[in-house]
Amino acid sequence: MMKATLTTLLAAGALNFAAAAQSTNVMNTNQIETATFGGGCFWCMEAVYERLPGVLSVTSGYAGGHTVNPTYHQVCGGDTGHAEVTQIKFDATKISFAQLLDVFWQAHDPTTLNRQGNDEGTQYRSIILYADEQQKLIAEKSKLAAQANFFKPIVTEIVPLTKFYPAEDYHQGYFDAHGHEPYCQLVIAPKLEKLEHKEIIKPTVQMPK
Repeated sequence: MMKATLTTLLAAGALNFAAAAQSTNVMNTNQIETATFGGGCFWCMEAVYERLPGVLSVTSGYAGGHTVNPTYHQVCGGDTGHAEVTQIKFDATKISFAQLLDVFWQAHDPTTLNRQGNDEGTQYRSIILYADEQQKLIAEKSKLAAQANFFKPIVTEIVPLTKFYPAEDYHQGYFDAHGHEPYCQLVIAPKLEKLEHKEIIKPTVQMPK
């Protein structure tokens, strides 16, 4: 697949961008909540959510499967059960879980089973992994409301989050570090431009530095 081919040799010479995605936050931790979504390539979803005011950090990773401590190449093989996901820490006084979901439905096609564009496989499935019953109820309500905007049925899974595994360092902050690469130019940049035009996200990263 297009994305997997581009990353075959990247890991060996990768820089560590994880620190930028794990920005230290000095706010009252009672206001900080976590959302975990999968909508195809985690590079794409990460770049979207980094541009939302109220988001404190976005970490690409794996969830929803059975393999412990999976690697990227294992997940690409399709046997781990994991999806590529982004875990989003956000200030609930500035942006809500429901608002994050509103962006989620617009940031990918939730009607294509195990596929987003040329990226195909169960690792690219549309999935919401809820942290508690409240998130579950909000996600189910949001999914029902979003269906009105699609002709085909939404196939997004809504399941409990059991374990999140951060992806390798070279996946973190990927678009902002590798925006010149073909995948970023052909797939991620047009998605961002579309959402910027609709004033859903900001043109630049909004997370605290």
